[in-house]
Amino acid sequence: MTEYSTLAAVDLGSNSFHCQIARVVGDQIYPLDSLREPVRLGAGLTLDKRLDDETAEHALACLKRFGERLRGFDRRTVRAIGTNTLRVAKNAAAFLKKAESALGFRIEVVAGREEARLIYIGVAHELPASKERRLVIDIGGGSTEFIIGAHHRPLRLESLFMGCISYSLRFFPDGKVTKSGMKQAELAARGELQHMAAQFSHGNWQQAVGSSGTIRAIHEILQKNGFEEEGITAAGLDRLRSHLIKAGDMDRVELAGLRRDRIPVLPGGIAILNAAFSELDIEHMVPANGAMRQGVLYDLLGRFHHKDMRDVTVAQFMQRYHVDALQARRVGTLAHALLRKLEADSGEPDEALVRYLDWAAKLHEIGISVAYGGYHKHSAYIIGNADMPGFSRDEQARLSWLVRAHRRSLGKVARQIDEQDVDWELVFALRLAALFCRSRSDPAPPSIQVRRQGKKFRLSLGKEWLRRNPLTATALLDEVREWDGIGYELKIPELEEIEVATEIALAS
Repeated sequence: MTEYSTLAAVDLGSNSFHCQIARVVGDQIYPLDSLREPVRLGAGLTLDKRLDDETAEHALACLKRFGERLRGFDRRTVRAIGTNTLRVAKNAAAFLKKAESALGFRIEVVAGREEARLIYIGVAHELPASKERRLVIDIGGGSTEFIIGAHHRPLRLESLFMGCISYSLRFFPDGKVTKSGMKQAELAARGELQHMAAQFSHGNWQQAVGSSGTIRAIHEILQKNGFEEEGITAAGLDRLRSHLIKAGDMDRVELAGLRRDRIPVLPGGIAILNAAFSELDIEHMVPANGAMRQGVLYDLLGRFHHKDMRDVTVAQFMQRYHVDALQARRVGTLAHALLRKLEADSGEPDEALVRYLDWAAKLHEIGISVAYGGYHKHSAYIIGNADMPGFSRDEQARLSWLVRAHRRSLGKVARQIDEQDVDWELVFALRLAALFCRSRSDPAPPSIQVRRQGKKFRLSLGKEWLRRNPLTATALLDEVREWDGIGYELKIPELEEIEVATEIALAS
């Protein structure tokens, strides 16, 4: 894989957008430039969970500025991540099309636990090496992530639907801070935390670490106003909490270290952090400079150094669902050979397509562990809905329907894929590979020649081989009809000759 000296991460958070650019030296990343804008995307969600036009325009303007800074970057060196607001917004798909155009790069929306994993990677790389287990908490605008990890490896991941924007809007409308409002916010957060408290409470870790701008801002305020001498403690939080309640209105709050853009979201962040201290028995917390954007950079670097978390996840899924590894290898080898033949006129297949085909071949039978009948549907469901570290939601969806399409009816898949999308070639390669490897034994299938021109596939096989393998010949006839049913043509001349010869013999 190509090596790159500069990488970039874009974090579309619910509170702020960040663009982090870094220089790569061996296995290390050194910051070169960073951009941050307090877009407050989460505040733009309407009651029916739609992103309002004003906030969307603000976000797009920010992404255009980021896009200018990233102009000229190779698409493989930039990874843009959308988080909670883009997970829940009903009109996220429409916004993302405009956002990708403004930024100039694809934007991935990740699940909460994947966000937590990336946060931990970023934090772990910024902290001194330690054998201790660490609890990392990251309070974002719309969600809060909790991770227990050791060294650079996360061990437990959780993401809760509560954030400094959502809680500030819900419990402190118009910036009004009351004792009852603070108590209600803390009780709501503690209620969210109760189901996971046993696994994340003190005793499961030795050090508590706070990530994100919210926790770093709280730490700075505690220090600069003399509420706490070192780190963050329950006593320091209580002093800050009392200060806000006494002021009664965030517009009247005077605190050293409090940035203007943090004023609207500070009370919600304090309530969530207070609740975490109470429910998880935290006595002391240290702030960390690392965050999700650093985790994205290190994760991206890992992909170039053949340490792609997605490969690790696929291997774990194969083990968890007792996949027949030899069969997966047979199908994968033939599918890759078919894809290379299909792409012969345009050079080597795109590396991203090869990766998807490899993952699909390895996972296409995981549904057998549920039931053999309709196992391709079970496989697709697991891939589409399971936590798959390293994969974005779009990547899981794409892999899910590719696996769903590897056998039986093509009708439903045809309604989900654009007619001109190159993924049709992946579907074709995987279907034919699974068909020819149906016997689950060696030797390999016959020499195959295949070409595609628009909506026409042409497959050439040995006529004698087809005669000796009538079961495969019958399956190929069904395959011809499947492709015809969605407006594609699969032409197999040798099979047509055998059919004609059979018809003549029956007629004579």
